[in-house]
Amino acid sequence: MSRLKFKLMRAGYCDAHEHHAIRGGRKKKIAFDAVFALIKHPQEGFILFDTGYTKRFYEETSHYPEKIYANFTKVYINPEEEAVQQLQKLGIAPTEIKHLIISHFHADHVGGLKDFPAATFYCSAEAYNQVKQKNGFAAVRKGLLKGLIPADFDERVYLIDQCKKINNPYFEVAYDLFGDGLIQLIGLNGHGAGQFGALLKTNEKDIFLVADACWLSRSYQQLILPHPIVRLFFESWQQYKENLDRLHKFHKDHPEVLIIPTHCNATSSKIISTQIAW
Repeated sequence: MSRLKFKLMRAGYCDAHEHHAIRGGRKKKIAFDAVFALIKHPQEGFILFDTGYTKRFYEETSHYPEKIYANFTKVYINPEEEAVQQLQKLGIAPTEIKHLIISHFHADHVGGLKDFPAATFYCSAEAYNQVKQKNGFAAVRKGLLKGLIPADFDERVYLIDQCKKINNPYFEVAYDLFGDGLIQLIGLNGHGAGQFGALLKTNEKDIFLVADACWLSRSYQQLILPHPIVRLFFESWQQYKENLDRLHKFHKDHPEVLIIPTHCNATSSKIISTQIAW
């Protein structure tokens, strides 16, 4: 059976404190890359996993209460770094993206949704229900910028919960996106409401995009939690710890699988610089 083609890219970054991202980290700021993935399915065509930032972040945080988000999160993004621009350089038009998997709705993952008018959006019911229910400061407190969501989202969304449910020996919740085993959507709740990752079978190796199930690869490798202060904005600290433990066990049993957290510069930079051109 033909497998997936895969390319990892970066669309901006924000500042973060390493000692917040992982216990025992240095007391210095580090770059939290906002990576996204381009996937080509042998039958379904082009797929995106998240989108990274776009300049819309600046527009959507230019007034209160959304400005509070920008005050706490310093974001850097140039127009040429945006997902839609990078794809066009690869010869891929925005309308060629037919499927877009949303790990969760934080701004560094959904900044480019409006750039792909032909895509079906895949997200969990829990994540989308939170977006619909939260407004104003309550939305900002959950890391949501509702102005980033396309006006026709309701007509284009397909809830992950409607996909074929499958058994996974490590994780409680797993779905087969297209029913062919090539893309498994794995529940990784804790950091954000209804967060999902994607376990991919590519031409070269299996790849596990784990979104913000952890921020640095050392976290799942050595089972190191972030600083307790991050509990203030996590959806569920208990679920986060449980899923990090599951991810650690999965890695120990399957070291051959390439695990990619969204914000680990040490992991993503190596992949981006060495991967075969699309």
